[in-house]
Amino acid sequence: MVGKVRLRPFGPGEYRPEGWLRRQLEIQAEGLSGNLDRFWPDIKDSAWIGGDRDGWERVPYWLDGFIPLAFLLDNADMKKRAARYVDAIISGQKSDGWLCPCEDKDRAGYDIWAAFLIAKVLTVWADCTGDERVPDVLTAMFSQMRHHICRYPLFGWARWRWYECLIPIYWLREKTGTEAFDGLAHQLKAQGYDYRALYEGFEESLFARGPAETGMENHVVNTAMAIKSGAVYGLFSQDAGNAGLADMMLEKLDRHHGTVTGIFTGDEHLHGRDPIRGTELCAVCELMYSLEWLIAVTGDVKYADRLEKLTFNALPAAFTPDMWAHQYDQQVNQVMCRRISEETKPFVTNNGESHIFGLEPNFGCCTANLSQAWPKFALSSFMHDETGITAVSLVPGKVSFRGITVTADTEYPFKNRVSYRIEASEPADVPFYIRIPVWAEYAEVNGIRAEAGSVFFCGSRWKGVSVIELSFSPKTEFIPREHGMTAISRGALIYSIRVGHELKMREYGEGDVRVYPHCDYEVLPTTPYAYKLVSRDVTFREQDIGEYPFDDRNPPVTAKAAAVPIVWRTENGVLALSPESLEAVGERTEIELVPYGTTMLRVTEFPVEG
Repeated sequence: MVGKVRLRPFGPGEYRPEGWLRRQLEIQAEGLSGNLDRFWPDIKDSAWIGGDRDGWERVPYWLDGFIPLAFLLDNADMKKRAARYVDAIISGQKSDGWLCPCEDKDRAGYDIWAAFLIAKVLTVWADCTGDERVPDVLTAMFSQMRHHICRYPLFGWARWRWYECLIPIYWLREKTGTEAFDGLAHQLKAQGYDYRALYEGFEESLFARGPAETGMENHVVNTAMAIKSGAVYGLFSQDAGNAGLADMMLEKLDRHHGTVTGIFTGDEHLHGRDPIRGTELCAVCELMYSLEWLIAVTGDVKYADRLEKLTFNALPAAFTPDMWAHQYDQQVNQVMCRRISEETKPFVTNNGESHIFGLEPNFGCCTANLSQAWPKFALSSFMHDETGITAVSLVPGKVSFRGITVTADTEYPFKNRVSYRIEASEPADVPFYIRIPVWAEYAEVNGIRAEAGSVFFCGSRWKGVSVIELSFSPKTEFIPREHGMTAISRGALIYSIRVGHELKMREYGEGDVRVYPHCDYEVLPTTPYAYKLVSRDVTFREQDIGEYPFDDRNPPVTAKAAAVPIVWRTENGVLALSPESLEAVGERTEIELVPYGTTMLRVTEFPVEG
């Protein structure tokens, strides 16, 4: 056996979300994620369950998040609905192992990216349920796939996403103890796209310069997925070059296309560092998943700092607070979300309504894929090796492992204190570690100084009840951005100028699709947003978390800053890249900043004096 993951997420039987994180998952279940199979034809009437609609990626995408969501919430109805889909999919497997819903005569032209996805889904299902059918289903499927790709080499999306299939291949290797399909992993790598070659010469390519070319090489979702490709392939190969691919890709993407929220621009394709360019929601979800796998394979929790930044900022900002509507593209500076003509839109490939909130603005892929992000993040908040537990993310939750139960009581990231309660009814030897965020100006664990960016060892011998108190002081950072602008971060949160808004509902009347509550919304500003900060003295105030944790009507933390109004114009519904003038056009005033993730409208990169 070549490689092995070093840290593993817990399953729903071992882990339970608590506090605001559980509430966020409940909101997701009450919104689009928990209801798509009730009304959206691409799920409700999918060919995967015998219908006449989409028989490719949409059901697998949705199940990939819906299944762990159902089990994390222990929701009997959702579990039953998930089982209906899984049973139909498994029962549809052909005698030769082919699993996807297409006629035999159409196999040559079927993009088996969907097969990679459904194989991953079945591993998620098995991890949640213990379903003993899954290893045999995957064995037959991969046996058939070996022969299929010899005759019909990878093409389309499968060629760009070959490494996703390595995840269920590795899962099967661990379940069965056999390396029978390691050869398939190498076949997929040989036929798939070589991202290492692209990124070794990235600066010399057109893709370093934004939207000069739009191809699969700079497709933003392919890119977000591929960041884990080297690490995952490293489970099957001793090639040392795989290890550094993720860091090389992230560094170059940040330099040429990075945003302050930890994602890179990509309104279908990479698009530079300007704050009015969009980023597709699928890219946020997939980069989160890639980072979770990087933590698991490498055992290095440094990737958790970026994972948290994405999760607490870019992810929730792409939804209405109740998660009944989402954006396809979000903008860092986003002062209105209304339809823009195709001639004046700021997006490369996506259409002029890609940034409105709705059921499926632009394409429906994000509608299906949005379900995975929160559940998989929750399951990765604690990880374990053979003997011990690591608190990877500092969110509230409870985990049981080898005779101990660890409960994290916290309102992090909105407050900067975590209390861990460790219970052991019998003496237990289980090492427990806490990741200390890299941005912590000062941190201590039970009064002992902890180094920022470190993994703090809390002990291993437990009996009865032990309490571990973590506290830290986050840095307030002023981050230089393009066009002389500045962004503000404090801890894991990015802060934006609060922009009041009103929703303009748009119903299309397409049967029971795109009507309330799963309708579309244009979002229009109701308060001024053109300001220059005249002081770097920003004061923060914590308050209670409301019914919706990410809602700018009641944000869990706010900030005040001194500013003056300036002239900063919009054109065609998009804020200019920089103000027309930095001269004040009014009196000095105090403005409010709120966490980026709570906003639907915002200005995040703005001028700061001094």
